Amino acid sequence: MESLIGKHWHHLPAHEVVDLLETDLNKGLDLFAVKRRQEHFGPNAVTARKGAGPLRRFLLQFHQPLVHILLVAALITAVLKEVVDAGVIAGVVLINAIVGFIQESKAAKAIEALAKAMVTEATIIRGGRRLRVSARELVPGDIVLLQSGDKVPADIRLLESRDLQIDESILTGESVPVHKTAEILEHDTPLADRTNMAYSSCLVTYGQGTGVVVAIGDATEVGRISELIRAAPSLATPLTQKIARFSHVLMYSILVLALLTFGVGILRGESALLMFKAAVALAVGAIPEGLPAVVTITLAIGVSRMARRRAVIRKLPAVETLGSTTVICSDKTGTLTENQMTVRQIASGGIIAEVTGGGYAPEGQILAEGNAVDISSHVALRECLTAGLLCNDAILVNKEGRWSVQGDPTEAALLVAAGKGGLSRESLSQQLPRIDVVPFESEHQYMATLHDGGADSCIVYLKGAPEVVLQRCREALDSTGNRVPLDRDQVTAAAAELAGQGLRVLAFARSEQPPGTRHIAHRDLRDEMTFLGLQGMIDPPRAEAIEAVAKCRAAGIRVKMITGDHALTAAAIAKQIGIGVDSRPGDAFPQALTGPELAACSDEKLIDVADRTSVFARVSPEQKLRLVEALQARGQIVAMTGDGVNDAPALKQANIGVAMGISGTDVAKEAADMVLTDDNFASIEAAVEEGRGVFDNLTKFIAWTLPTNIGEGLIILAAVFVGTTLPILPVQILWINMTTAVLLGLMLAFEPKEPGIMARPPRNPDQPIITFDVALRMFLIAGVMLLGGFGIFKWELYRGLGEAAARTAAVNVLVLVELFYLFNCRSLTRSMLEIGLFSNRWIPVGVVSMLLLQLAFNYLPAMNRLFHSAPVDAITWFEAAAVALAGSVLVAMLKRFSRRKRGANAALASGSAS
Repeated sequence: MESLIGKHWHHLPAHEVVDLLETDLNKGLDLFAVKRRQEHFGPNAVTARKGAGPLRRFLLQFHQPLVHILLVAALITAVLKEVVDAGVIAGVVLINAIVGFIQESKAAKAIEALAKAMVTEATIIRGGRRLRVSARELVPGDIVLLQSGDKVPADIRLLESRDLQIDESILTGESVPVHKTAEILEHDTPLADRTNMAYSSCLVTYGQGTGVVVAIGDATEVGRISELIRAAPSLATPLTQKIARFSHVLMYSILVLALLTFGVGILRGESALLMFKAAVALAVGAIPEGLPAVVTITLAIGVSRMARRRAVIRKLPAVETLGSTTVICSDKTGTLTENQMTVRQIASGGIIAEVTGGGYAPEGQILAEGNAVDISSHVALRECLTAGLLCNDAILVNKEGRWSVQGDPTEAALLVAAGKGGLSRESLSQQLPRIDVVPFESEHQYMATLHDGGADSCIVYLKGAPEVVLQRCREALDSTGNRVPLDRDQVTAAAAELAGQGLRVLAFARSEQPPGTRHIAHRDLRDEMTFLGLQGMIDPPRAEAIEAVAKCRAAGIRVKMITGDHALTAAAIAKQIGIGVDSRPGDAFPQALTGPELAACSDEKLIDVADRTSVFARVSPEQKLRLVEALQARGQIVAMTGDGVNDAPALKQANIGVAMGISGTDVAKEAADMVLTDDNFASIEAAVEEGRGVFDNLTKFIAWTLPTNIGEGLIILAAVFVGTTLPILPVQILWINMTTAVLLGLMLAFEPKEPGIMARPPRNPDQPIITFDVALRMFLIAGVMLLGGFGIFKWELYRGLGEAAARTAAVNVLVLVELFYLFNCRSLTRSMLEIGLFSNRWIPVGVVSMLLLQLAFNYLPAMNRLFHSAPVDAITWFEAAAVALAGSVLVAMLKRFSRRKRGANAALASGSAS
C-alpha cells in the first residue's frame, strides 16, 4: 500500500483505482482490512509538531545580543558587590523577558488548527453496510458517500457524481464551486482543475457523489500544506535585524573601550581594582539599559492603536514590519473582493443593462444608459430575470441583517439580480409553480425547469452556457414581447465581450409545452426555444479595497494579486481595483501569469517575473510560497494577505502574514502575524500607517537615548585619561539611564503620527536605524554632555563643594540635557514649533515627574545615602540648565541646516529630472 502514496489518481480509470486500493465499490473494506490499514497508516489527522515548551520559550527571551551585554554587566556588578546596580540591570532584563514570553505564548499553532479542521464525520460503506464514522477512522480504500453540506473528510477519487459541486476556495482560491465528474483527466492537470477529485476540508455545496479514499492525514493536500508551514522559517523582522546588528556593534565597541580604559589606567599606575571598576562603569554607562523595555512597550502601544483600527497583532515585531513593507501580495477571493457573486451586466432585448449594488443584499438598480429600466415594460429583460429566478435551486437567507446563501453562489447572484428588478420569488412561484426539473449536469452544461402556466400552457425555463443555450434556440424575444429571428453572431459577440471583462456568462431561454405537461426531458430541450438574454456576473471588488490600493500606491507600496482563480477573472478584477497600473514601461510579461507558466520559470527568472508582474492566477500553494521567496530575494519586505488553507504557507514565509478574521480559516489565522477583524483590505493600509508611526517613534527614542550612553562613556573615558576622580559613579549612571528612559524617553512612544507619513516611500530595508544627520546631532549632544558634565564636576570641586555634591551637579547636567533634547527628538525633521509643544500630552507629564524625582535625588537623605548624592545650591541648577539650553539650541540649528540641505537637493533633483 505504501507504494500507492503520491499516485496521480486523477489520471487513472475508476476501476483501476478500486483495484489498486484493493476495495469494493459496493461493499467497501471489511473490518479486518480496516484494522490493518489503521495500524499501518495511523489516524486520518495532520501530525501536530510539538513546539518548544514554556520554560524553553522563556529562556529564549534572554538569547539576544543586547540582553547578553546586560547579563554580563549585572554579573560583574554583582561580583563587585554593587547590589543596587546589579539588581536594577537584572530587573530590566527580567521585565523584558516576561513581556516577550507573554506575547510569544500567543504564537502560531497552525498544525493544531489543521488537525481541528479535519475533525468531522463521514458517511462510508464498510462490510456492505452504510455507516457514519469519525473522519479520523478513515483509511485508504474506504468508500465515501458525499452530499450537500458535507465537509470532505479525506482526499477522494470520485467514482460517481450526480450534479456534485464542491467549494474548494480554501485550497485553490477558486471563488466558484467546482462541478465534479468521474472522468479520467490528463496526467498534468493542475490541482484546481482536477474535477474527479475531492480534497480534504473542502465543502460540498450541491449534489451527491461517491468516491474512494486515496490519501489521509499528512498525505492529503491539506497535510502537504501543513508540511510547508512547518518548513517555512520564522523570519527576523527589519527591526529585530537592525537591533541585532546594532547590539553586536555596541557590544564590540563597549569591550574595546572598556579594555582601553583598563589599559590606560594601568599604564598610568592606577590600581587594577580601581581600573576594573572604571571599566565596568564605562560599560554600564554605554549600555542603553532601557532600550529593550521601551522597544517592547512602544510596540505594545502600536498593537493597541492597530486594534482600534481593526487589525489584531499576534506577534509584537509585526507592528514595525508593517511600517517597512514594500510589497503586499493579496489573495483575491474574499480579500480584495466581496466573495459574493454579483450580476453586473444583462444583455437582453437589444439593450445592455448595468446592475448596481454588490453582494447578496437585493439592493440596487438595473440601468440602461444611466437611466433605470422599467422592468414591467421591457418584456425580454423581465423574462430573462424571471428565468434566472425560477430556474434556480439556491436560497437567500437574511440573518441579523447579513445576507448569506444556501446553495450555488452563481444561482444566488441570479436571485439578487431579479430582486433588484422588483421580482419576488414567492409571488412568481405561486403564479408559475415548478412541476419538474432537468438538473444541471456537466456533460450537458444547462439546467431546465417546468412550470405550470395555467390553462393555456406550461412554461420551460432554461439556463446554461451561452453556446449550449444558443444551439436550442431559433428565435429571440424583443423588448415588447414579440418573437424575432435570432441573431446568433450578435449574441455570441455580446457573450464574448462580457467574458472579456472577466464576467461569468449564463444564457437564458424559454419554451411553451402543452397544458397538462408534467415531465420534461433532454429531448424536450432541442431547438424550439426562445432566447431571452445573457447575464454576466463576477465576484466584485470591495469599494474600500480600491481606495486602499490607491493609498498604498501613493505610499510607494506595490500591491500584487496572487490567486487560484482564472487568469481572465483575476486580470479583470485587478484592472478595476487599480493593481498593475504602476507597472513599468517595457515590461515583457503579460498582465496575468498563470501557475503553469510560473512552474516553467527557473529560480532566477522567477525573481525577475515576481518583481515585474502584478497578477498571478491559477497559482498553487507551493507557487505562492515561491513567489514570496522570490520577492524577498530582491530585498523586498513582503506582506501576504489571505484567508484560505492554501494561503497559510505563504503567510508564514512572508515578513508579515495578514489573515482575514471573518472569512479566514483557523489555519490562515494561526499562521499569520496579523488578523483583520473586518476582512477589509483598507485596514491593511491603516495598519501600515500605524506601523510607520511606530518605527518613527522607535527611531526617535534611539536617537534620544544613545547620546546619554555615549556621553556617559566619554566622561568615564576622559576621567581615566586625565587621571582624575570619576565624575559619575556606576549607580548614578543607572539612575540616569533608567529614570530618564521611563519618564522621558517612553513618552516618545505616544508621539502622534507626523503629517504626510503615507506620502513618503517605504524605508529602504538596508538603511540603518540612525541616519548620518541624526548621528551627527547625537554626537553633538554627547559632546555637550561630556564638556558640560565633566566641566561642571571640575568647576564645583573648584568652588569648594565635596565630591558627592560635584557628582550630583554632573548628574543634574546630564538629566537636564536629556530633558531639553527630548523636545528636539519629537520630530527628527521638523522644529518643536511646527509639531506643537503640547501635541503629545504625555511629554509634560514625563517632564514634571522627572524633575520631581531629580529633586528627590538631590535633597532626600535616603536617596543621598543610596546613590551617593548630596544637596546642591540654586547656582548649580542654573549652570546645568544653561548647558542643557545651549545643547538644545545647537541641535535645533543643525536640524534646520539639514532640512534646508535636503530641500536644496530635492529641488536640484527635480530640475535635473525635468
